[in-house]
Amino acid sequence: MARDSFVIGIDFGTDSVRSMLVNAANGEELATSVFYYPRWRDGLYCDPATNQFRQHPKDYIEGLEYTVRACLAQAGGNAPAYVKGISIDTTGSTPVAVDRTGTPLALTAGFEENPHAMFLLWKDHTSVGEAAEMNAHAQAFGGNYLQYVGGIYSSEWYWAKLLRTLRADTAVRKACHTWVEHCDWVPFLLTGGQHADAIKRGVCAAGHKGLWSAAFGGYPPDDFFTSLDPLLKGYVQTLGRDTYTSAQAAGHLSPAWVARLGLSTDVVVGIGAFDCHMGAVGGQIEPYYLSKVMGTSTCDMMVIPQQDMENKLISGICGQVDGSILPGMIGLEAGQSAFGDVYAWYKKLLLWPVETLLESSSLVPPEIARQLKTELGDKLIATLAAQAGLLPLDEHDELAVDWLNGRRTPDANQLLTGGLMGLSLGSDAPALFKAWVEATCFGAKAIADRFQYEGIPVKGIIALGGVARKAPYVMQVMANVMNKSIRIHRSEQTCALGAAMFAATVAGIHPWAEVAMQAMGQGFDLTFEPQPATVAYYQSRYKKYQAFGAMIERSVQPAQADSQPVQGALA
Repeated sequence: MARDSFVIGIDFGTDSVRSMLVNAANGEELATSVFYYPRWRDGLYCDPATNQFRQHPKDYIEGLEYTVRACLAQAGGNAPAYVKGISIDTTGSTPVAVDRTGTPLALTAGFEENPHAMFLLWKDHTSVGEAAEMNAHAQAFGGNYLQYVGGIYSSEWYWAKLLRTLRADTAVRKACHTWVEHCDWVPFLLTGGQHADAIKRGVCAAGHKGLWSAAFGGYPPDDFFTSLDPLLKGYVQTLGRDTYTSAQAAGHLSPAWVARLGLSTDVVVGIGAFDCHMGAVGGQIEPYYLSKVMGTSTCDMMVIPQQDMENKLISGICGQVDGSILPGMIGLEAGQSAFGDVYAWYKKLLLWPVETLLESSSLVPPEIARQLKTELGDKLIATLAAQAGLLPLDEHDELAVDWLNGRRTPDANQLLTGGLMGLSLGSDAPALFKAWVEATCFGAKAIADRFQYEGIPVKGIIALGGVARKAPYVMQVMANVMNKSIRIHRSEQTCALGAAMFAATVAGIHPWAEVAMQAMGQGFDLTFEPQPATVAYYQSRYKKYQAFGAMIERSVQPAQADSQPVQGALA
């Protein structure tokens, strides 16, 4: 391997895109750049009240070009000549309607401002009704096409979002040729794809969200979808039968993108995957260790040797797919629909008076008001955490349930809502913050418990991402709640780093992903151990959390078809 072999990992997150230029020999981060989506930042095309969250493809394209060029400029010298490969990860399921050329409809005449012609972000829950229909239909249809996605189809996923879009907008329905995940579209874009039928679908998205399985010989048959709704007729034929792992190439960088990025047509572009899957690789995932990619939501990943998963079906998770994380191993996915978002919501709630009233103050000049708002916002969560950590642990403390954005796993149900109980006139902001932190950690424990109940041991926890590195109070509570050691990965950008590892693999710098992971991994620099004196307290509180959650679930029982397991799924 040449000493100067560089690769670029690109991580499309919820709020921004980050590119990282990495030395493929040792994983050294040579340059990094972040671009915050301007249309998303301004709240365009979104309606939180109806759970509509859309992103314009221009945000992605502008961010892609800006961050890659910025990385190359930071590195300086002859850095572009040493770049051998690019791989990307994205949020998911985040699909979009495209025309026959593979162009997102929002980039075509007449659809520029149409939210239905844009990418439906992972947390868009407008298709709750369609997901419920899919679950009931799968149960009646037979064939158990949901068995490899935990037995439940979620409103966060591919087919439910497609059906909702086709029903909601006649113009989009007429113009749509196929439905493409964000992580499949970007490699198609970079390699200069000309026809949507040539898009290479990654097994990660296809298996976990699109119902593709080798056991079915591909996707479910067309009549499975058309008997649900004739509007879906023919869509499965546009997807092809083959899928690809992230260790395979989508092609080479096209001349058009060579000109935009200042690179070479020799650069190999890898097959894309979801951020949590590549983040687990960047965080040096190990068999039977739960890798938690912790951000606005969490994605909890495991890899299991193929022979150990024979005849096992795990209910209530987000899929078990061969090769979705590491080729040759079964990738398991679970997660929480809100984690950092819970803390962000609470912060926004507490800052409402500051944001709303300070600007109209007759005592504070506008510039001082702006600075004060920024200072208070920057300090709030850290101060709450410090104060919450000083509180005594009492059996009758305030108790919360973390389903502020529905429940992803175990047992997807996006109709569920969060809850708070045990309030008194003595309840204050740190006490409520403590309750929300405990709730998110209890949600994490529920996922680990489901794996273990289904015969998949959880040997330990690997925590990845900004929350893991920047929130020691949260991580200590999680170690106590789960009664397990938690290792914190050194890199804050494991998703981009994982993409870079796969870029090094597809470029032939490393022979397979595990070698790239070993050579480029940054290791672990912090461990949180459970505090024995707290374990009994949290075990008791966890039972109360479960009981409170069950009460909330019963309150939405009549409309809860989105969370009903299909016949044949393991219970």
